Amino acid sequence: MAVYDDIIFQVVKDAEAELSTKLDADILYLSSEMRMNIFAWFREIVEKLASRTEKKEAIAIFLTTPGGQAEVVEKLVEVVRHHYQLVYFVVPVAAMSAGTIFCMSGDKIYMDYSSSLGPIDPQVPDREGKFFVPALGHLDKLNQLIEKSRNNTITPAEFQWLMNQDLAMLRFYEQARDLSIALLEKWLVQYKFKDWKKHRTHNVGANVTSTEKQARANEIATLLSDNTHWHSHGRMIGMRTLKDVCKLEIDDFGQDLDLQSAIRRYNDTISEYISRMDIRAYLYSSQVA
Repeated sequence: MAVYDDIIFQVVKDAEAELSTKLDADILYLSSEMRMNIFAWFREIVEKLASRTEKKEAIAIFLTTPGGQAEVVEKLVEVVRHHYQLVYFVVPVAAMSAGTIFCMSGDKIYMDYSSSLGPIDPQVPDREGKFFVPALGHLDKLNQLIEKSRNNTITPAEFQWLMNQDLAMLRFYEQARDLSIALLEKWLVQYKFKDWKKHRTHNVGANVTSTEKQARANEIATLLSDNTHWHSHGRMIGMRTLKDVCKLEIDDFGQDLDLQSAIRRYNDTISEYISRMDIRAYLYSSQVA
């Protein structure tokens, strides 16, 4: 098995070296929920990458995640932005919910036709603190019942559920939603839109104002956090929809077949390894191994 793993990681290292050259960036693979238990590990690897004499100006984070907590994402962004001027996110398969928020802190987002981001619906602990639940789903149901109450169509069982809600927890859910939207708006303007100087689709050639950048960021954040639009917390939003509907600029790595091949060799090989080993959280870079 050790020999087999050596062969696997030789493939990974070769692909990583090719990607580092093509993207002109240090490479970090991250597959995990966005929870605080990965923070120290993430910080250590980024610090090691950044302390190398051959450190590059940019880091490319290959991200796979089902989501997690926006507060954790904020800490990860603080770490990576402390050490790197440019941050790229590569999404080989899917970065959902809090992973989508993480991607919005990048200067570039690389996807192809098969990649997906997800609606931003922060995961928050339930009343007992045992499980994480989607905050927006809870608030959507609450608002639905409030509307039924206004229309005198609420059932006794629904009214009892409504009366049993913990107002402090509901406020916590609202704060988690507001934080997610605020972070996304801030990072889009600060990083993703920093080179957006001239209009290219309407009013072509005119200067883009800071107010227009803020307005576009608000539109994207509002749409991505609108459960009534996406219908499902687990909805996978493809690159074309992100470009055409959300008006988000994405770098299509599928346009470069050599780059696409290297990304898939790198990601798929590691993904198969961690699946076989039943590993839930995995960070890797051969540059600091």
